[in-house]
Amino acid sequence: MNYDPIKDRFGELAAKAPAAQRALYAGLQAVFLRNWYVRRAIRELHASWPKDKPLRVLDAGTGFGQHSYFIAKTFPQAEILAVDVKQDYLDQARRFFDQTPYKDRIRFEWADLTQFERDEQFNFILSVDVMEHIEEDVAVFQNFAKVLAPGGHVVINTPSDQGGSDVDDESDESFIGEHVRDGYAPAELGSKLQSAGLTPVRHHYSYGSAGSAAWRMLVKWPMKALSKTFAASVLLPVYYLPVFPAGMALNWLDVRQENERGTGLLMVARKA
Repeated sequence: MNYDPIKDRFGELAAKAPAAQRALYAGLQAVFLRNWYVRRAIRELHASWPKDKPLRVLDAGTGFGQHSYFIAKTFPQAEILAVDVKQDYLDQARRFFDQTPYKDRIRFEWADLTQFERDEQFNFILSVDVMEHIEEDVAVFQNFAKVLAPGGHVVINTPSDQGGSDVDDESDESFIGEHVRDGYAPAELGSKLQSAGLTPVRHHYSYGSAGSAAWRMLVKWPMKALSKTFAASVLLPVYYLPVFPAGMALNWLDVRQENERGTGLLMVARKA
């Protein structure tokens, strides 16, 4: 089962109005546990950033732009470059941001991260569920190191090697068909970042037992239905009415406990 075609359909619907785009962002934030971890990491890293000092951010693989939107709202001093290889995603995000107060603080550009070069430097680089799609991952990390200012941080969120995206599922329900690797072990990801000149600071497993249960309820089962027919979308409000509160509680529990293992991995690295 491929997730991207379903995601694209929702993106097309959301592009029709700014309110719909904001609703899409809110929905992605709520149901995808990875966003809970990413936002927490962003707040932890830059909560003490001087309010009068520009914060230069690279959103590497921005997708629909939801993380850039969060950063722009949270940090008024943030100046963001959001890049992606999907021009239609960039065009959609640009149209939305042009109707927000943040339009002067964000640029959208097409970029291949394996070939990424810039004269400018960034204080913070964010890469959310991107690296599992790129074979030449070390080249990307090397490019990150080149454009990251000394003392800057990189946050990488990716499936882990413990069954991320249902890699162990031999049916057509797995999302792994869209990936070039199953996921990373912390030691493997840390070693590759170190080889590129970036020092791992900490890592967290996400999607432990609670988060994995929420994933099945909030994402996998609805996506399975939508992959058979998008007409099932009309039933989603009925489905989510009883399921959504339980899924939110499980996501909340996952974030507030230290998972010894999990199918998601978030790693923070620093440039000396």
